[in-house]
Amino acid sequence: MKDTVRALVRIGYDGRVHKTFRGHLARERFENEVRMLRHLEDRGCNFVPRLLEVHPAELKIITTNCGSLVEHLGAEHMRELFAELAQFGVRHDDPFMRNVTYRQSDGRFCIIDFELATLLEPAPPPGPPAPGGSPGKSTPAPPHARPPRPAH
Repeated sequence: MKDTVRALVRIGYDGRVHKTFRGHLARERFENEVRMLRHLEDRGCNFVPRLLEVHPAELKIITTNCGSLVEHLGAEHMRELFAELAQFGVRHDDPFMRNVTYRQSDGRFCIIDFELATLLEPAPPPGPPAPGGSPGKSTPAPPHARPPRPAH
């Protein structure tokens, strides 16, 4: 369990992680974490939590559990892990040990806590720009542009 001014995190008896956002910019951090986890799931990233439920009125998400917190990990391994995440189009922006877990079931280090993460701007496709678009410029959709997924 984690109980801070920014979030209350607890693991349910079923193993799922319940995170309630609170404090400064809670709604923005909630929306950002939901957006990042959906983006990563859409791209097949298998070393981050899976979003199971979203409760906007409560600023709460429920995710899969990615294992136990890591106490020791070399600096080079940390850099490699967060660089691997960037290959899925996300920069974590809080790349510290407190956001790394170890999933014993498959021996995989995982990354958690995406409330401060940033979507990396995709590289423009080769060739001429699309009609009405400008070359080399793409604009990510705002967080509210994607309809919320129904709770399970």
